Amino acid sequence: MSFAASMRRAVEAAPRVKLAELSTGLWKAWGAGGLSDDEAQSLSDLIAARKALPPTQKPVQRRVGSRPRTAASMERRRSWAACGHLPPKIAARFTMGEIAVLSVVAVEVRKHGRCTLHNGHLAALAGVGVTVAKNAIREARELGLLHVQERRLTAWRNDSNVITVRDPAWNAWLRLRRRGVGSDQRPARIQKGKKGAPAAQRVADEEGVGEVRGERRRL
Repeated sequence: MSFAASMRRAVEAAPRVKLAELSTGLWKAWGAGGLSDDEAQSLSDLIAARKALPPTQKPVQRRVGSRPRTAASMERRRSWAACGHLPPKIAARFTMGEIAVLSVVAVEVRKHGRCTLHNGHLAALAGVGVTVAKNAIREARELGLLHVQERRLTAWRNDSNVITVRDPAWNAWLRLRRRGVGSDQRPARIQKGKKGAPAAQRVADEEGVGEVRGERRRL
């Protein structure tokens, strides 16, 4: 294989970051007489065409949440995600781990009017990693669901953020949960005997008793 052919194959297979280096080697070889004018010009045009191509884009990775470290953390995550502290339309925008974090925030806001837990504390309660907790708060803030107030102590130290719920629908949802609307904690009552039975059922029972008594009299 000639030097020009091997050079062409190298240009075609090289990544974009190596094209400048190949161009330098190309003209050095041309100056040393290893390439003719036509071969050097053809290879130079090929390198210019490769540089003009748009860079290949990396495939978008879909967020699927973090992997739980223990079975206990997974249980906490599922428990928080299923407790219903977020309206369904809001919960549909987040992963299960992020829902768990936002549920912890919602409970703190419902009890104290705000959430001042550190990210590590939020992550531990929700059964997720600190990165998931930060992502959940940041995304909810960008969507206008939460208001986050940073408390800077010094140039290098910050206190925990003050987080409040900004979304009106979410606030209304938490107010209803605070009042207990939609949930009845009393055990179900089981009726004993025929007390409180419907009128039609009472009439049917009385007719049945009368028929039994009539049969006894005829006997």
